[in-house]
Amino acid sequence: MSTGETDSHRKLKVLALAWARANGFAIAACEVRVPKSGYRADVAACSRGAERRTAVFECKQARGDLLKDAHAEAATRQKLAELVERRKKLEELLAVHRPDLRRGEALWAEFDTWDFSGLEHATYRAVLAELATVQARLLKGTKFSKMFRYRCADFLYLVVEDNIFAEAEIPAGWGLLVRRGEELELARPPLALETADTQRLALLECIAVAATRVVMGEGKNRAPQRGAGL
Repeated sequence: MSTGETDSHRKLKVLALAWARANGFAIAACEVRVPKSGYRADVAACSRGAERRTAVFECKQARGDLLKDAHAEAATRQKLAELVERRKKLEELLAVHRPDLRRGEALWAEFDTWDFSGLEHATYRAVLAELATVQARLLKGTKFSKMFRYRCADFLYLVVEDNIFAEAEIPAGWGLLVRRGEELELARPPLALETADTQRLALLECIAVAATRVVMGEGKNRAPQRGAGL
């Protein structure tokens, strides 16, 4: 178990492995790097044969965990643009009232730049802090939309505890598996993305690598043994 992983999250991964194998994805492992996305999936699986299909499972035990990775990318980019424009206007105003912050690197004032790094201005600092938060969200908090857009697998599944979400919060295109006791129930099917064969093969190789780490006892997070092997 990885540092900080809860028993509930680990249980969801075990159930996801079992569900995958019961539904035709015979090759599966936990903590699999997903090619193209830059992310690591809680569970990834692949069916056998020439007509192989792949699936990725993301497990969320609490609503906060779900929302953290489900930010809408378009809305986030719009917010980022608004904050950048607000920062620009603030800096223009500050440049008028604080000529002492000029760098003095240009011959003419209109071509000079200002150094706001040491400025103690509450509004300006608040805008910078919010800007950093939104930038981090755009880079790290759009996991669901990026994996869908990049067609990281043929099927994408969100695996959750019961009653932690609202329907509108479920990522577009993702299937929904809800824990009911000791089983997962398919509450919403995913869209079939028909990912490229090269992506399927790359994900299959990553599943093999993850499964090998378990067999060799390597890595901080040893996947559950039930259904973890190739």
